[in-house]
Amino acid sequence: MLVMALDVGTSSARALCFDVGGVAVPGAEAHVPYEPVTTADGGVELDADALLEAVATAVDGCLAGSGNRADEIQAVAASVFWHSLLALDADGAPLTPVLTWADTRSAGAAAELPRILDERAVHARTGAYLHSAFFPAKLRWLRQSRPAVWRRARTWCGFGEYLSVRLTSALAASISMASGTGLMDQSTSRWDPALLEACEIEAPQLPAIEDAPVSGLTPRFASRWPRLARARWYPAHGDGACSNLGSDCAGPDRVALNVGTSCAMRLVAPEGLGQGGPTPWGLWRYRVDARRSLIGGATSEGGNVLAWCRRVLALPADDVDLERAVAEIPPGSHGLTALPFLAGERSVGWHSDARGALSGIALNTTAAAITRGFMEAVACRLALVYERLAPLAAPGHAVIASGGALGHSHLWARIMADALGVVLTLSSEREASARGAALLALAAEGAPAPPPLPLGESLAPDPRRHDVYRALGQRQQRLYDNVVGPRLS
Repeated sequence: MLVMALDVGTSSARALCFDVGGVAVPGAEAHVPYEPVTTADGGVELDADALLEAVATAVDGCLAGSGNRADEIQAVAASVFWHSLLALDADGAPLTPVLTWADTRSAGAAAELPRILDERAVHARTGAYLHSAFFPAKLRWLRQSRPAVWRRARTWCGFGEYLSVRLTSALAASISMASGTGLMDQSTSRWDPALLEACEIEAPQLPAIEDAPVSGLTPRFASRWPRLARARWYPAHGDGACSNLGSDCAGPDRVALNVGTSCAMRLVAPEGLGQGGPTPWGLWRYRVDARRSLIGGATSEGGNVLAWCRRVLALPADDVDLERAVAEIPPGSHGLTALPFLAGERSVGWHSDARGALSGIALNTTAAAITRGFMEAVACRLALVYERLAPLAAPGHAVIASGGALGHSHLWARIMADALGVVLTLSSEREASARGAALLALAAEGAPAPPPLPLGESLAPDPRRHDVYRALGQRQQRLYDNVVGPRLS
């Protein structure tokens, strides 16, 4: 038996096949890149049908690479980025682009919501905040700014659900994806009545919450993929949950750190913890499935900050030369203090409209110094997340790191270890989200749990550099207080 796993991110779609041991099948993979559209007012969008075709093209390539083994594919699973929203009309056609988590145009609407809702009570029920990343703020903004769309909309969903209905005709959200909307009561796994009322929508306008697979494809895709005609298609799960499982961070003994376009630190909570229990203020709580919660923090900054530096600053074009230039600057020696909020702030302060800032620039400040300053700033923000998350983890827990940004920068991985003050062990799995989706489907199909993958290099923190980054974090907090201001504490 093989499982095909789809990994749909904000910058690319992948399709890979995994065997019952959770190991990727050589050659049975495909990768289709794309770029979201950004707007001057904070929009970060993807065209729903172009994204659908990107996923379909990845499936084409994966099937071609599978050869005769394509007939062994019994299930298809998907990892899809959390918090996306789009409106569908009565015929199921998109009325809006896919609004991603990074879209901050609803920041004003998010600021209005605490006047009519108790945010701490909302957080206790849903695990989410009244923030532009989540459905309540986006829905309020669309109602105010797109009244014609609002009147025509019959369904509100994320891209994972749009993918499902286009491929299989089944419009359903997994518990995992529903938990990332900010609209699901985690104690009941149902849409929250008070939030629906505040958003002025009704439960039938949202997908059913359902984890069961479906069989059969729509005619368009059945003719395109006859070898998948008998496969069971599982509803999409949140990319963060899949990444934890794919990195073998499936319990409180391992905290997962992922640095991709954005960053996150997460742990899978045992039954009881995070499922109706208190979640530290500043962190979120979503769901892996009906039995497990995922608790952590996510920043809107990560590899996108380094990409911005590459695009804007006069930096070496070659990756090796850039790494060498940044590494030559001693930690914290540049005199810079940065707030890396180029796409707003999520954890831990949750200011939708926060923006980046850089203090301490002098005549001798170089592009490499600015780049190092921003890399260190991202690490300092993650240290705040870890400070709140670590007490929920098991004593002696490990921190397992993954993600393309760290995979391409050993220097940044070391900065992270020094800033966190803990041993950072690199994951050997480069496709953690896809593997996690495959493991969920394999378990549902009755396959035994595979053994953990071997781990990669471990990076021990340097105590002196850790002290430097603690002081830098304190400088960053003072700048934050003056520029951004308090909201969540």
